[in-house]
Amino acid sequence: MKASQFLVSTLKEAPADAEVVSHKLMMRAGMIKKLGAGIYNYMPMGLRVIRKVESIVREEMNRAGAVELTMPVVQPAELWQETGRFDKMGPELLRIKDRHDRDFVVQPTSEEVVTDIARQEIRSYKQLPKNFYQIQTKFRDERRPRFGLMRGREFIMKDAYSFDRDQASAKASYQVMAQAYRKIFDRFGLSYRAVAADSGAIGGDLSEEFQVIAATGEDAIVYCPASEYAANIEKAEALAPQAPRPTASQTLTKVPTPGKSTCPDVAELLGLPLSRTVKSIVLATDELNDYEQVTKTAVWLLLLRGDHDMNEVKVGKLPGMEGGFRFATEAEILAHFGCKPGYLGPVGLKQPLNVIADREVAVMADWVCGANEVDAHITGVNWGRDLPEPDLVADIRNVVAGDLSPDGKGELAIERGIEVGHVFYLGTKYSRAMNATFLDENGKPQFMEMGCYGIGITRLPAAAIEQNHDERGIIWPDAIAPFTVVVCPINPDRSPEVKTAAEQLYAGLLAAGVDVLLDDRGERPGAMFADWELIGVPHRITIGDKALKDGVVEYQHRRDAAATKVPANEALAFVTSKLGI
Repeated sequence: MKASQFLVSTLKEAPADAEVVSHKLMMRAGMIKKLGAGIYNYMPMGLRVIRKVESIVREEMNRAGAVELTMPVVQPAELWQETGRFDKMGPELLRIKDRHDRDFVVQPTSEEVVTDIARQEIRSYKQLPKNFYQIQTKFRDERRPRFGLMRGREFIMKDAYSFDRDQASAKASYQVMAQAYRKIFDRFGLSYRAVAADSGAIGGDLSEEFQVIAATGEDAIVYCPASEYAANIEKAEALAPQAPRPTASQTLTKVPTPGKSTCPDVAELLGLPLSRTVKSIVLATDELNDYEQVTKTAVWLLLLRGDHDMNEVKVGKLPGMEGGFRFATEAEILAHFGCKPGYLGPVGLKQPLNVIADREVAVMADWVCGANEVDAHITGVNWGRDLPEPDLVADIRNVVAGDLSPDGKGELAIERGIEVGHVFYLGTKYSRAMNATFLDENGKPQFMEMGCYGIGITRLPAAAIEQNHDERGIIWPDAIAPFTVVVCPINPDRSPEVKTAAEQLYAGLLAAGVDVLLDDRGERPGAMFADWELIGVPHRITIGDKALKDGVVEYQHRRDAAATKVPANEALAFVTSKLGI
């Protein structure tokens, strides 16, 4: 490709609404153009990156035995009503009506449609296993789309779905996909981690996320440097303390804490470590009748150490919380504590409630909590003596760096990541809801066991940029760069020798199968170099008149601080050796 035939459209400044690095650089490099909130045109430069991502994904999916198909973006609501997700999924599911007033959805994912295909096409155990995948546009009506392609409303995703005869076979299919994903992400040339994950709204048991490591990532990744353990913050278990609860050594004392309504403020006032304080989080669960009316409300008090944070995913799996919970209203809090939030504690409650203590709190002695009185806290609180033992002791907190690894092989560390892939074992969640069965060896119908496997095709380039950039622009890995090599002749219109040498090198690289671009626009060197540094082409060959007379050209990798002089007659071999060709 020659630059004069292509569209090179760079900007000196990013639009004002671009927040994160990837959004700024993709806009400045002319890779995407905003059309609406969370909706972008993929411009030629950006589309080349996306197509390379798709190509790697497609090759490895095919190699793993998956079969490609394409499912509609617009899907009949009836299928989604079969599983209940038409009503349950919430406002992220874009619901539309056609001219006949029939309900449809704009797909955010395709479990229902692919299950419908399977129940029509798969009749016998002899047809299993099967794995269908697509690379298709999705839409999720995000309340606040942001960060460019990192969290847009319309995006491209690879989603695959496996169908098996039993749980053992389904888990084997899951492992095939998990290994295929590792090959895919290895080929991208990015630093990533595969971490144990919660399966969220899609459902399922066995689940892993693939996270690209980046300081700007939204997700916290927990791992053990001394072992293979890795999980996202939602999934990572905080082990119970090994030591028994100490014996009480302080008397229960109410102390004034005027204006100090947070654990850090109270700890500072009393001159105590924050870890000696206990925070009270008050939640509520509602029982509904068939008319969605609340028939019964239960109030729950969760106790965590003052330096720890509640893990909502873990809490949502506790007995009594599985149907969903909310934060209690001020009226509910006043009824049970007789005090407004900020000074709450489990001692001297006005009404009984369910008390859940985190594992750390359950073994604490002489701790500090609210006195259920404005501007007052209690010190020297002890289980058994000052209040009953908790109704439930559970892991309800986020782990922190330095916690013991659940595999017993060291301490945990935490880094940031961007989720770009996810694999789930679904079981019969969808096949049972949609009556997707096959006949086993005995001629009896059985529900198909399913798995689900996604990769964010358009999110991945943004994640790659968050991991690979500098003050000049993007630094693409070779595998997904829009062009692998750019040839930059200096003033070719003034020097036939430069023009000829550039054309010959360009032709040689093309013949060698290199994805090369010749910049024949006639730009000034500074502007030309700035464009390709911004766009992030990893390999650059510069051909200038003076250097050519000395028999050399200049090679520079995007990460190199300076250029390397290469004999002109060896330039082709030099570049192809750099590319491993």
